[in-house]
Amino acid sequence: MTTVEPIRNIADIRKVENFLKKKSKRDLLLFTVGINCGLRISDIIALNVGDVRNKAYIQLTEKKTGKFKKFPVNAKLKPMFEEYTQGKKSDEALFKTVFKNRIDRFAAYHIIKNACKEAGLLERVGTHTMRKTFGYHHYKKFKDVAMLQKIFNHSSPQITLRYIGIEQDEIDKSFENFIL
Repeated sequence: MTTVEPIRNIADIRKVENFLKKKSKRDLLLFTVGINCGLRISDIIALNVGDVRNKAYIQLTEKKTGKFKKFPVNAKLKPMFEEYTQGKKSDEALFKTVFKNRIDRFAAYHIIKNACKEAGLLERVGTHTMRKTFGYHHYKKFKDVAMLQKIFNHSSPQITLRYIGIEQDEIDKSFENFIL
């Protein structure tokens, strides 16, 4: 399996969003949830309308870890959820195919991969790119690796820094500043 990278540049995130705005509200919401919540794709696609409609918090049990997770819905997602869930039943899947089935991780992968390609991103991307993008920018804003480690349920700060690409950024910077 290829390791994917976060989207480090905010302008690149906006390019992906702009592409998705023209393509599909569902796909834009999928990407926006991914980069704003730090969830794994298996947890994102498992969401139902009732999990997000009129909610201040999203609460779920993580598929991978079995751990309970609760976090606030931010100001960007609230209106998107409100608009997207209008007229939908609470027990229906939030992200559905044209055949009315819940989208799977492979469909989500193709959505994200295609959107990033169309936006001109050269990074290795996949669905995990969204989670890593959340982590990268959360760390850049707050510089709190302990908080991010807790959000991601990682066992050490080093794992978290490597996971979000900060370790590689630091290695790259040391090479740029080392000339013999």
